Amino acid sequence: MTRRQGKKVFRKCKACHTVDEGGPNRVGPNLYGIVGAPVASVEGFGYSDALIEYGGDWTPDRLAAFLANPRKEVKGTKMGFGGLRKEDDQADVIAYLDSLAKDAAAD
Repeated sequence: MTRRQGKKVFRKCKACHTVDEGGPNRVGPNLYGIVGAPVASVEGFGYSDALIEYGGDWTPDRLAAFLANPRKEVKGTKMGFGGLRKEDDQADVIAYLDSLAKDAAAD
């Protein structure tokens, strides 16, 4: 898992998601601090009922399953992206997202 590779893979996500602390929601929610956060908890974003019912927290394992195939993992999600099929890409994106909040905390 590498943050650098994850940032590169995340380019596929940037059309719909921001990752800056306090950044805006777009078609999808801002993903800053998402690793370990409660599912469907980004303020001001209108989540699907399916994702709200999915509940729990965005653990690395749950994020990987969702990133692999969002519509299979959460039937009824509004996320239109087909998924990241490669496990390495999933792990790298999760490492990148996880590093953002940790880097800010270290400052």
